[in-house]
Amino acid sequence: MTDNSTPDPAAQPDELIPQEGRRSFIKQASGFLGLALAPPLISQAERLTAISKKVEGVSEMRLKVNGTVRTIQAEPRVSLLDALREQLDLTGSKKGCDHGQCGACTVLVDGRPVNSCLTLAVMAQGKEITTVEGLAKGEELHPLQQAFIDHDGFQCGYCTPGQLMSGVACLKEGHAKTDADIREWMSGNLCRCGAYPNIVAAIREVEKSGFKG
Repeated sequence: MTDNSTPDPAAQPDELIPQEGRRSFIKQASGFLGLALAPPLISQAERLTAISKKVEGVSEMRLKVNGTVRTIQAEPRVSLLDALREQLDLTGSKKGCDHGQCGACTVLVDGRPVNSCLTLAVMAQGKEITTVEGLAKGEELHPLQQAFIDHDGFQCGYCTPGQLMSGVACLKEGHAKTDADIREWMSGNLCRCGAYPNIVAAIREVEKSGFKG
């Protein structure tokens, strides 16, 4: 005959656990208690250090920057801008909008201006990368750098590295014949200080001198 009686509400909790279930429950509870009371094998700091040393997806990259091949360890998602600034300590290229809209991060890749904040470092392997640090030859400034000084082509200076790199490309590609051409080809570089006329004048001076970059 089947026992359809309901459990006694006044019964203690352990009375509601079958004998076999009670043994299993006690074993599990004892195990958890032992883990909780056991001293940790490693400290929290050691655990975090061990985790930080094992970063998924990090690989070796070789970047040729300003004529020198440099090796870094980075994830494939790392931007060229972050690789230059954080891994190679080339902080001339500035992080402005980080959306490719201001041009402060402009560098040359195989002679062409690119927004390094939108370019993956891994994509620049095997290519010639030039940053603002690579324009001068020792103590001798690049002609465009000198022209920026002569024409006061910068005020706060934050956008200047990107302006210089785009200006060099503008000269090399033959887009500095007229003021209108310069404004068109330099339109991707924003200057919060409004030094545009001085920047145009600096580029025009270098173009008139016959320098082609």
